[in-house]
Amino acid sequence: MGLWDKVKGEFIDIIEWLDDSRDTIVWRFPRYQNEIKMGAKLVVRESQVAVFVNEGQVADVFVPGTYTLQTQNMPILSTLKGWKYGFDSPWKAEVYYVNTRQFTDFKWGTQNPIMMRDAEFGMVRIRAFGAYSLRVVHPENLLKQLVGTDPQFRTEEVSEFLRQLIVGHLGPALAAAQVPVLDLVSQQLTIGTRLAGVLTQELAEYGIQIPKFIIENISLPPEVEEALDKRTSMGVLGNLDQYTKFQAANAMEAAANNQGGAGEGFGLGLGMAAAQQVANTLNRPQQQPYPQQQPYAPQGAPQQYAPAPAGPQYAPPPAAPPAAPPPLPQQDQWFAAIGGAQAGPFDAAGLGGQVQAGQITRETLVWKNGMANWMPAGQVPELGAIFGAVPPPLPPMG
Repeated sequence: MGLWDKVKGEFIDIIEWLDDSRDTIVWRFPRYQNEIKMGAKLVVRESQVAVFVNEGQVADVFVPGTYTLQTQNMPILSTLKGWKYGFDSPWKAEVYYVNTRQFTDFKWGTQNPIMMRDAEFGMVRIRAFGAYSLRVVHPENLLKQLVGTDPQFRTEEVSEFLRQLIVGHLGPALAAAQVPVLDLVSQQLTIGTRLAGVLTQELAEYGIQIPKFIIENISLPPEVEEALDKRTSMGVLGNLDQYTKFQAANAMEAAANNQGGAGEGFGLGLGMAAAQQVANTLNRPQQQPYPQQQPYAPQGAPQQYAPAPAGPQYAPPPAAPPAAPPPLPQQDQWFAAIGGAQAGPFDAAGLGGQVQAGQITRETLVWKNGMANWMPAGQVPELGAIFGAVPPPLPPMG
């Protein structure tokens, strides 16, 4: 400070702070050489607390109001200075204004996902983010633990520390809630209230309180959310057969409303389908009528038969189609232990191909339905033919 600041300091008798920053928690009054006159006016507004610090020690704390600084309302500082009789000479002290309103511009979020166990999905990774508010309830503790001699202590200086503290408590809070992942949204307010209490206890030594803690969103990894979307779509569709018919009906209606191009082609297709249905109906075999009875003639009289009635001649019913041959017998399905893992199934030809490729030998374990245990392929009589063209291994050379 220059000469003017020194001269100005001799006349300034009002100590006050008008905050226009919206993010300052603590602000130190800029008095020249920290010399404050006895009898000066101290103005402390609502949402403020003034703290006098003498030689690094908190002396007196003033709540909202207007004060004339005298020995009677500064007992601790007067005792420290030894002023028993109210001297008017300047005395050295630092005045810190502490903002006690709620700061609501704090955001938090998980940089890395939190692992948790879910009853429905098993092990899942979740992310979360939200906001919280902060308020100073014990200015002395804040000055001693965090501020020190900082002339302007802002929210950005403590936000990262608080974010790490929040993330450290978020995982245990979600695990203690024992709520499935899909039901966490219904418990966000409860979990947030519980976390606010836990964080307030954790920050009590710093004089800070967390009045409000908000969990804005809890999300799963993108691939899990995509699977959930597919599962939801299946639930919405319900009966796929009915849904397909509904979609086909909508397509027919849309094509009928289109007078040209696709609509005409679609109408032609409908006409051909209707003609095919009529043709199938006409070609269906008709039921044979009963033969007409001949008139009765007395015994011995010559038989006279009435002429056959005019009408269509009915063809005999078509012959039954020839019987189809029975299906081929099902071949045995074999499994083999190749390279320490189960391979198959193979039919007999497939096993022969594996033998020719060198993947299956007589010592290879094989199994099929009906066998009690795995056995070497060379000991299974049914597989003797597939090793006929493959020579056995050479005997050990002595």
